[in-house]
Amino acid sequence: MANLLTSTFSLLLLFSFVLSSVADADLSLPTTPQELRSFKIHDTQVGERASGCSYTVKIKTSCSSPRYTRDAISIAFGDRYRNEVYAPRIDDPSSDTFESCSTDTFMLQGPCGYGVCYLYLYRSGYDGWVPSSVKIYEPSGRAVTFYYDTPIPNGVWYGFDQCRQATLASI
Repeated sequence: MANLLTSTFSLLLLFSFVLSSVADADLSLPTTPQELRSFKIHDTQVGERASGCSYTVKIKTSCSSPRYTRDAISIAFGDRYRNEVYAPRIDDPSSDTFESCSTDTFMLQGPCGYGVCYLYLYRSGYDGWVPSSVKIYEPSGRAVTFYYDTPIPNGVWYGFDQCRQATLASI
């Protein structure tokens, strides 16, 4: 009996050490958006034509952005399993989309996922549109916000991949 208690206690100590090591590990992820030249859109249905789940996306344009933009803006986001929602050209130059200091709301369809943990925006044009933040409401009602407040480089996917953090948080 004493041997069983000693073994159980040893296992508990080992388990608590492993958990504290994971908690103390350097989980620092970029808090600013990063350029990702190698980002490839998965072969999936896009935006409003896709089936599965509905996502509400609110994009706030920075007050430091030009008053209006003719830039072409695309978005891609998903979970750690690469269930990806992709919407090309969410901009509409003939409307008031992405005006300075405004918030635009989009209803996008895509595969049902398990928690959005990455988001990339793509800008093509010469106006230099600057997003402030992007908030994604998942079908479950959970919302996740990605903060930009910096100009998006022209012609590259630019954003966040926090999937490593999401994976470790579920341990």
